[in-house]
Amino acid sequence: MWLKYSFCLVAFVLLSACVAPKASNISPTPTTQSMPNGLPPIDLSSAIYELPVKDGVSYQDVIDSLKSVSEGMNFVNPANFPIAENMKKRDIDPQGIKEVHSFCNLSLGTDIMLDHEKPDASKKLRLFLALDRPTFDLKSIKNPTPRAQKSAQELEDALIKLMVAASRGDI
Repeated sequence: MWLKYSFCLVAFVLLSACVAPKASNISPTPTTQSMPNGLPPIDLSSAIYELPVKDGVSYQDVIDSLKSVSEGMNFVNPANFPIAENMKKRDIDPQGIKEVHSFCNLSLGTDIMLDHEKPDASKKLRLFLALDRPTFDLKSIKNPTPRAQKSAQELEDALIKLMVAASRGDI
């Protein structure tokens, strides 16, 4: 089942090259990372971390908590997307709450963006468009349906088409 709530978080992994040890010395790479206080472990092969809401905590409690706690952590909430409301407008039963809430830490986000600027050959900074590819994200969902795979590919193709048009300045 897909997430009731989706939160956008960015993680960068730095890899360093090194000489591979002998096969007898290779230890298996962990697939999960333990979390404190009895929280579910993080699946290191997935971009998605799911955490069930405690019994008795309402949807509004979750939203109020996200807003309050995120502000104390220097996060901003730049966008919310009420997917269920848009599904209802298309006469589709959303079968529950479907929303995306994005959070960004301005200090850390700025550092990430500044450290990944791309100058051209003359050292001038260039403007780039980037896409978080739906087909790649779908790899983080265990056993996606053929319908989800097809939709992810169609969405990705449409977003790339949009990016191409925007990169040319098409109106």
